[in-house]
Amino acid sequence: MNAVVIYESLTGNTHKAATLIAKELQASGVTAVACPITAINFQALSDADLLIVGSWTDGFVIAGQRPGRAHRLQAMPAIDGKRTLVFCTYAINAGKTLDKMTKILEGKGANVIGGMTIRRQDLEGGAKEFVSRLVDAVV
Repeated sequence: MNAVVIYESLTGNTHKAATLIAKELQASGVTAVACPITAINFQALSDADLLIVGSWTDGFVIAGQRPGRAHRLQAMPAIDGKRTLVFCTYAINAGKTLDKMTKILEGKGANVIGGMTIRRQDLEGGAKEFVSRLVDAVV
């Protein structure tokens, strides 16, 4: 199985989470590559059986949370029918960030099959749990 992890990061937390997810996937026997949304590896995206998209959570602490720089998600190429998982990093409350990411990606044709929030204070643990759930459900 091939996977590509595409992420949008502001402070480096989502970048780190995406890299950890790719490494955990590789340790599980999945070929995986992580790339920023501003430099998508289009060959890896084309070859991928599974797309994982991550973003940071933007908005107010208790309301209005959304994917950071959502316009970059909206500018992604069409991903018709590609099985997709989403994740977001957050500090206090992710709100409906995953729901909003799912809506954007489904608008691009993705088949979003799940997602998870990852608290920035435990990126390593969150990445391991995300991949464990993913492998159990998908691989």
